[in-house]
Amino acid sequence: MASHRHEQRTAGRRCAVQMLYTSELQNTPVSELLENGLVLVESETETQGTLPEYALELVRGVEAHSEEIDRVLESAVENWTVARMPVVDRSILRVAIYEMLHEDRVPISVTINEAVELAKSFGGEDESPRFANGVLGRISQQIEAEQAASSDQEPSSAELGENLATESESIVATESAETEETAPAEQSAADTLEA
Repeated sequence: MASHRHEQRTAGRRCAVQMLYTSELQNTPVSELLENGLVLVESETETQGTLPEYALELVRGVEAHSEEIDRVLESAVENWTVARMPVVDRSILRVAIYEMLHEDRVPISVTINEAVELAKSFGGEDESPRFANGVLGRISQQIEAEQAASSDQEPSSAELGENLATESESIVATESAETEETAPAEQSAADTLEA
């Protein structure tokens, strides 16, 4: 059951990135593309006529929270502006940031791992995955710091380590359907979170 849900979300993320990319290239809001049926999304196995529900949820969320997402993205990059980023990297990061901020059903480390995998598929061979991992790792640290500050109780580094270890074990259990190729990226994301 968890494996099927994971596959649906993975497909949804892939479609969401493609829709956001198309939206930017055509300089047309995603909602307008959807209304006019101008989005054709190709999966690994076939061209789909129906968009996955999770993809629609993601693109609508990115569109609704675009200012907040870009503010967070801008705060996490050094010597870059959002406008200077390659369109595909920007689309991947926007989907991931929306998911990190507004999707409680998915652990942050899974979101980072999925974004790194999308960057491997769609972005530059070496630069895009590393860039996505680094940016999302910084955002993850910002989120953790804000959560710790809002609880008025700063957890000790030992407690943070235990929380990350527990989260990692949970991810391994719920995301066991991932291939061995994604394991190094997942470890890289976990390493970034622990840093």
